[in-house]
Order: sequence, then C-alpha cells, then structure tokens
Amino acid sequence: MYDLTGFQRDLLYVITGRDEPHGLAIKDELEEYYEKEIHHGRLYPNLDTLVEKGLVEKGQRDRRTNFYTLTRRGRREMEARREWEDQYVELA
Repeated sequence: MYDLTGFQRDLLYVITGRDEPHGLAIKDELEEYYEKEIHHGRLYPNLDTLVEKGLVEKGQRDRRTNFYTLTRRGRREMEARREWEDQYVELA
C-alpha cells in the first residue's frame, strides 16, 4: 500500500465502500470528491495498476461494463491502512 499514489488509495476507498462498482460509478464518486473531472486516461490505467498489484479484481458484467472488487489481499491492506491511520488521526 505504501507504494500507491494518493489517487490509487482513493480508488481503493471507493471500491471498498461500494458493492462491485463499475468504472463510471467509481469515476462519479471521485469527481464529486475532487470537484473536477476525472479523465478515463487517468482512471482506467490506475485501476489496472491495482489489479496488477493484486489488490483489486476486475470482473465483467457485460461486454462493455467491468466491475471491481477488493481481493483478500486488498482487504487486508485496507484494514492495515485504517489501523495505521487511526494511530495518528483521532476524530471526535
């Protein structure tokens, strides 16, 4: 997880919080958060990187639509990240 960009970590957070989101749903979530357009040329290569690193699995809903889920490794990495964050950030 330490070698991911902030954008890649944000992708993981969105995938974690949604039930098998497709690419455009992830894009919409991040555009709302970033308050700017996320281009396909940024989104999909970063999703592919997460797949290559074994953190995310890409499935196919139909010929045009892929969905994304965390792998077991991805879930463990997210849990470890949250534990690490909780050491430093205490929100009341």
